[in-house]
Amino acid sequence: MMQRPNFKRLFIWATCLACLWLALPNAFHGRLAAPEAAWPSWLSSQTVSLGLDLQGGAHLLAEVDTDGVAARRMDDLWPELRDGLRAIHGETGGIRRLEAPADELRVRIANPAGMDAALAVAHDITGQAGPSAELEATADGARLSIRYTAAGRAALTQRVVAQSLEIVRRRIDETGTREPTILRQGEDRILVEVPGMGSAAELERLIGTTASLSFHQVLPAAAEDAMSLPSATEPGRNYRLDRRAVVSGTDLTDSRASYDQNGRPAVSFRFDPAGARAFGDFTAAHIGEPFAIVLDGQVISAPVIQSHIGGGSGIITGSFTTEGASELATLLRAGALPAELHVLEESTVGPELGRDSIEAGTRAAIAGLGLVSAMMLASYGGLGLAACLALGLNIAMLVGVLSVIGATLTLPGLAGIVLTMGMAVDANVLIFERTREELRVRKSVWQAVQAGYGNASTAILDSNLTGLLTAGLMFWLGAGPVRGFAVTLGLGILTSMFTAIFVTKTVLETWLEWRQPRKLALRGLLSLMPVKTAIDFFRWQNFTFGLSVAAVVLSVGVIAVQGLNLGTDFRGGTQIRAETTHVPDIAGYRAALEGAGLGDAVLAEISGPGGAPGSHAVAIRLGTGEGEDARALPTRAEAALKAVDPQIAFASAETVGGKVSAELLRMALWAVAAAMLGIVAYVWARFEWQFALGAVAALVHDVVVTLGVFALFGLKVDLTIVAALLTILGYSINDTVVVFDRLRENLRKYRKTPLRDLLNLSANETLARTLMTSGTTLAALLSLLFLGGDVIRGFALSITIGVVLGTWSSLYVAKNIVLYLGVSHAGPAGRDSAPDAAAARA
Repeated sequence: MMQRPNFKRLFIWATCLACLWLALPNAFHGRLAAPEAAWPSWLSSQTVSLGLDLQGGAHLLAEVDTDGVAARRMDDLWPELRDGLRAIHGETGGIRRLEAPADELRVRIANPAGMDAALAVAHDITGQAGPSAELEATADGARLSIRYTAAGRAALTQRVVAQSLEIVRRRIDETGTREPTILRQGEDRILVEVPGMGSAAELERLIGTTASLSFHQVLPAAAEDAMSLPSATEPGRNYRLDRRAVVSGTDLTDSRASYDQNGRPAVSFRFDPAGARAFGDFTAAHIGEPFAIVLDGQVISAPVIQSHIGGGSGIITGSFTTEGASELATLLRAGALPAELHVLEESTVGPELGRDSIEAGTRAAIAGLGLVSAMMLASYGGLGLAACLALGLNIAMLVGVLSVIGATLTLPGLAGIVLTMGMAVDANVLIFERTREELRVRKSVWQAVQAGYGNASTAILDSNLTGLLTAGLMFWLGAGPVRGFAVTLGLGILTSMFTAIFVTKTVLETWLEWRQPRKLALRGLLSLMPVKTAIDFFRWQNFTFGLSVAAVVLSVGVIAVQGLNLGTDFRGGTQIRAETTHVPDIAGYRAALEGAGLGDAVLAEISGPGGAPGSHAVAIRLGTGEGEDARALPTRAEAALKAVDPQIAFASAETVGGKVSAELLRMALWAVAAAMLGIVAYVWARFEWQFALGAVAALVHDVVVTLGVFALFGLKVDLTIVAALLTILGYSINDTVVVFDRLRENLRKYRKTPLRDLLNLSANETLARTLMTSGTTLAALLSLLFLGGDVIRGFALSITIGVVLGTWSSLYVAKNIVLYLGVSHAGPAGRDSAPDAAAARA
């Protein structure tokens, strides 16, 4: 073997040390929370951010009502357009406003001959013309329309969402919350996650209130063009107000919670110079007249002006509580939202459940690392020790990279790290197995190791690229936990390739240079296996393939008859996790919920670890009725359940609106379909079309049968299960591609050997790798299944089923399809003439 230059070795070890340095702060979260002096300045302080499911807090997804902003703009234009058209009444005749979409103002004029004059008035009002114009005026017979242009509507959406995002950020910053996540999502949505906040309802009150404050003159009841607004404190009373505000919330420079002269909670405020001057001039000119303080479309106070109010400050009184006054002051300081926010999705995770999830995930990770390492050591002896070192470095590198990019680690992401442990040794196993083969025919240990790495490189590249393709599609088309899992899985594949190809190889090189052995003895359990296995995988061909076909048909039938138990991610509604200190009375809970008008509730007791010590957990799913506000369901459910069980507490609650659930379901289907098509395209490009059809048959088999098991036992299917299905696709094609890669190699070597024999030969030559990779992956999954907690159990179960099915399908489905379709020995790879069938079977 050519010795690796020292500078390359130095680079490899420097990369490993750098990743260890970056990962180190994650082991000292407590120290990092202390004063800055407690942590050395020369050490990195970047850590992986924990998602709400691991630390507790509130999550909210809201849609900005840009239609409402556009409609208000059209309403504001109408008086100006009406006055302009009245001035040319002789040319246009009578005018009447028509019904129109939110972003359009339509007016019918009595005399169509005066349309040119009407258009001139409209153009004066809309201002600029040309491609950059936000508004355009058009005529159609007797109808005049003013509407947003496509560029104008896009600019409006951009402006309103950006302003809303900034105001939401200011409001949350006012509360002093540490490390909130505030992101724009899609075209007109805002995602907010606040660690440590008690509930999503509290978060919604903070950011969802528009807090639009203005001061208006109160007009006589007969006043023309006055707006009518209700009183916030006197039900049934309305005020007629001037549409033009004297001053508005935009003129405020400060607002504080305070108390009035009677000691009642109030809000004091101060205007900027322009607002103070306008407010002072108005009060001086209207002494003895009432004026109204309007907040979010309601008159909260209408005092009579007793004297000139100068200085630009004042106080707002009303039926405030201390908390309400403080909250209003915060909202006014942050500014008014330019548009209403419609909550589409919200969830609350208690801090206890988050800590329990971290502890369960840590236990699963330690157990998985131990099991995988033990299997590698037991199977390969000394070579396994090098793989264990690479595995440890792989996890450290993964955590270090996640810290640098500022990734947020969720529970599915934590599960992805555990799963990476099982799948990361695959490249090492491929290399070790090819090295074992070379040791049987080569005298030089150096040459055997070099050939082992060289021969395994193609299979490693193909199998890992398909995994990266799946992770990329997960991130592109997925949402929420699917994306978090995709990031972890994709980075885990990259770091495992680096450690297997470079770190393990460097360790072996160093050891070979040091010891210079004549032989490389493999003392692990795999050394006890036959040198060559000769299992005839086609002996019971009709039975095994027929069994797979029957499983797919039965699964489709079960799904069609029983349907899938879709979670709230896909059907909308509310999912609640409740905990109590005693054995839950499911029947009593159900009766209490029915009494509260929640008769469609689905309840199930959750078993196993995952909750607080000594507690019992119950999963509650509530559907949303016609016109019902899903966000009110947790409050109603908690009140009903506490009436029969005062000890019950909600550890988490998640509400998903129908609009979001439909989008998530559509994205999930697209993700699975795109992953399949992408894998088929890759396999077709790298191999031949027969291989692609064999691969897709195996993938369909694995996904459909997994879903059939979930339908049969009524297990919940949500976004995390979609992530699991995509992982199954990646794992299954990984296993299949390794066999296909060996088949392609054997087709070049043995041109006279029948395809059936070559398929058997390829499966036997890769059997040890198949069993080892399946074994290590299952070891990691079983640790997740039994130690990872009930929150992640469905995810672990689905991948466990998929790994078993993927191993079966690569041996008994994909190969059978290729055999049925046939593959020419003289394929596009330009295969060379080589030994005959007897040599292949020797």
